[in-house]
Amino acid sequence: MKTLIVKTVLFVAIIWIGQAVAGEVEIVKTRLEYRAGSWHVSTTLRHGDTGWSHYADAWRVVTEKGEDLGTRTLHHPHEQEQPFTRSHTVQIPKGTNIVYVEAHDKVHGWNKKRVKVDLNKASGDRFEVRR
Repeated sequence: MKTLIVKTVLFVAIIWIGQAVAGEVEIVKTRLEYRAGSWHVSTTLRHGDTGWSHYADAWRVVTEKGEDLGTRTLHHPHEQEQPFTRSHTVQIPKGTNIVYVEAHDKVHGWNKKRVKVDLNKASGDRFEVRR
């Protein structure tokens, strides 16, 4: 019985340490490209995915008011592929000049260190815009 308790405690500690080491997901860069009335968004993320219980599982584009314009769900961990880039097409309403790209992981939720994208600029901090 004592051995079972020790093994259980070690197992829980290993999982907890793995989650702590992974930290929050980071947006390395994002590129928005206008194509035939839609925006093609490619976002590169970095995260210390540790398996199914803690991995970067989504990114999204939102307006300044927080309206979700499109979410790219990531269906599996990318433990061996870091950083990694995934794309998604979104509709950004005419007249919208500023959007934010946000990243999510299964443990920490939406990271507050999002990328502010000015659609009137060709590039900026961690973003590029092509028209």
